[in-house]
Amino acid sequence: MFLENTVNHTEQFGWIEVICGSMFSGKTEELIRRLKRAQFAKQRVEIFKPTIDTRYDDDEVVSHNDSRIRSTPVQVASNIRLLANDVDVVGIDEAQFFDDEIVTVCNDLANRGIRVIVAGLDMDFKGNPFGPMPALMATAEYVTKVHAVCTHTGNLANYSFRKSANDKLVVLGEIQEYEPLSRAAYFKAIREQQIAKKDINLDE
Repeated sequence: MFLENTVNHTEQFGWIEVICGSMFSGKTEELIRRLKRAQFAKQRVEIFKPTIDTRYDDDEVVSHNDSRIRSTPVQVASNIRLLANDVDVVGIDEAQFFDDEIVTVCNDLANRGIRVIVAGLDMDFKGNPFGPMPALMATAEYVTKVHAVCTHTGNLANYSFRKSANDKLVVLGEIQEYEPLSRAAYFKAIREQQIAKKDINLDE
C-alpha cells in the first residue's frame, strides 16, 4: 500500500515516488490520480512526458481508459529541470523513454523540496530492465509496482509481450501490438515465437 510522506514543517524536503509495471497495469491511471488529488489540494503541479509518446494526444497524458491531464512534452530530461519552476509537485509519465539524465533531474527536483511522481515500464518487451527505470526505483523513497491481468491465464501479469516480430526496442503500440502476460505465459509465448522464427528461416 502506498503511504504519502508525513511533512515535517521544520525541515521541508521533497521525495520521489515511482509507479512501475507492465503495459495495461494502470501506471498512468495511478499517476493521474495522484496528480489530480494534488491539484484538488491547490498544490502547484507540472506534468511532463517525452515527445516520442504521441499515442493518444500530443500534449496530454492519457491512460488506456481515457483519463487525461494536461502535460508538457519535452525532448530531453534536462528540459524538465528548466521548466519545473514554482511548483510543489512534478509528474513524469513514460519515464523509460527518457535519457539517463532523468535520474539526476528527479533527484535534483526532490532536493529542491518538490514531490516527484514518476511512472514508467520497468521491463522492455524482452523482459529486461528498461532504460533509467532501475536507477529511478533505487533512488526513490516510494516504489509502487502495479500489475495487469494476463490475457492467457487470468493470473497477475508483469510482462509486456510484443505480438509482432519487430526487434526495435521502442515501438509505440496498444492492445493490437502488445499484451500483458504472466511469467509462465510470457516464456511460453517467447518459445513459440522463437520456434516460428526458426521455421520461417528454414523455409527460406
